[in-house]
Amino acid sequence: MSYYCSMKKYIKPALWALAGLFVLAQFIRPEKNQSNEHPAHIRNRFPAPENVETILQAACYDCHSNNTRYPWYTGIQPVAAWIANHVAEGKRELNFSEFTSRRIAIQNHKLEEVIELVRKQEMPLASYTWIHADARLSTPQKNALIAWAQAAMDTIKAQYPADSLVLRRKRR
Repeated sequence: MSYYCSMKKYIKPALWALAGLFVLAQFIRPEKNQSNEHPAHIRNRFPAPENVETILQAACYDCHSNNTRYPWYTGIQPVAAWIANHVAEGKRELNFSEFTSRRIAIQNHKLEEVIELVRKQEMPLASYTWIHADARLSTPQKNALIAWAQAAMDTIKAQYPADSLVLRRKRR
């Protein structure tokens, strides 16, 4: 009996087991990131022009707010779990829906990061723009987003003393 024949009797059950695991995984549903309450949203303090708000909705809010748009494929595991983890990680880094609830130094720093990451073309992520073509930012869109973030930083700097904008590290 050849090696191929002996392995063949194990392949079919293994494939059935994998198919069964795939079906069972479909019953695991991560909680969706959808909320209509945004009392601390960045737009409440730093309103964006319509063109910038459109950019934020297309390229940022799905991962960096409390209201994600879910395409059909996010209902299939393991994609659903990957997206849920990706959104949770994005919100940990920057959450526009809870932006103004943070200390002013953190708000200022996060706006600096927005500018830096958009300039370096690190945001939006390539894995996001691959599927969401409307999130691929043109140079004028990047410039508009950067100008809005810089204007928000200028507003902060005009309203707060410089020492309150210093991001202090936690002592260990």
